[in-house]
Amino acid sequence: MVPAFFGMLLGIAIGVSFMRFGAMSNMNVFLNQQQLADAKVGPPEQVAVKDADACLEARPLGTESIPQDIIAPQSDLYPRRLWGKPEEDLQHKPKYLLTLTVGLKQKGFVNQCVKKFSKEWQILLFHYDGHVNEWDDLEWSASAIHVSTHRQAKWWYAKRFLHPDIVDPYEYIFIWDEDLDVEHFDAEKYMELIKRHGLEISQPGLDPSQGLTWQMTKRLGNSEVHKETVEQPGWCPDPHNPPCAGFVEIMAPVFSRKAWRCIWYIIQNDLVHGWGLDFSLRRCVQMAHEKIGVVDAQWVRHRVIPSLGEQGESDTSNPVGQAVRDRCKYEWGLYTERWKLADEKQKLENEAKENGKI
Repeated sequence: MVPAFFGMLLGIAIGVSFMRFGAMSNMNVFLNQQQLADAKVGPPEQVAVKDADACLEARPLGTESIPQDIIAPQSDLYPRRLWGKPEEDLQHKPKYLLTLTVGLKQKGFVNQCVKKFSKEWQILLFHYDGHVNEWDDLEWSASAIHVSTHRQAKWWYAKRFLHPDIVDPYEYIFIWDEDLDVEHFDAEKYMELIKRHGLEISQPGLDPSQGLTWQMTKRLGNSEVHKETVEQPGWCPDPHNPPCAGFVEIMAPVFSRKAWRCIWYIIQNDLVHGWGLDFSLRRCVQMAHEKIGVVDAQWVRHRVIPSLGEQGESDTSNPVGQAVRDRCKYEWGLYTERWKLADEKQKLENEAKENGKI
């Protein structure tokens, strides 16, 4: 009788253990599927399981073997000293970032441009011609960040060096061409205007007498900022969409931190010239026709110097500049087609969700 009694007790204990283990397993699956928003809802054992799962999910991939508290998930572009104490390194943190993709031939223009920006801007130069040391004689060069890779365009650099997590400390990011005449531009006043008018994406107005440009980006002489325009007949079926609204060019755009966090993801890694990007910027801003605009009161002239185009390669049948333009047009076609296919796929997925098929 005694062995039988102990056997019965053992069987009951094992059964209870399996029931508890099964319940906890099912509970864990339930929590993962439901993704409860409030970790404090439910019995203590549910909360404990969810907290553990959330902790694992919050870890960056590949850090499972190291303590949570040693993980440094953020970075920035602030230069650091090679001496002293780390906590004493950053006496001043610039609020904004100015990036210029430059070649030595435009050194004079770039110098004039940078001098228009105060210490509130971190200067970042992307050198496409390999000449870096030749900029050392400029007083601001020592505090600037220099990145050099031969024959690369600014959107190639932007995709690789301006990840949203890296530039997050800056309120606004300027991604400008090197050949801008800034005689009539004041950076501090520009910031006042875009903040006052609530612009997430903007650019200074362009001198309407200088070269070909979109009607939207031409400077108006009777306003601080404009957000819409009238283009040629048939160009704007929707007056709230590009190129009549929600539109700036890729020549001298300025992005808020929030807008850039989206825009970086629509820059294609293999398309380096950015043609067509200006037509899709609006996709990253809610009410784009209200939050994208051109600042008329602070304007620039575009010198239209094809210096980057001279860096290309060609054969006897296709000059360098033409070869680069051919690549630009080809990329624009690819980018447009990718958006078309992505929109069509998204539409089908949304319809499937509405019909309960997903």
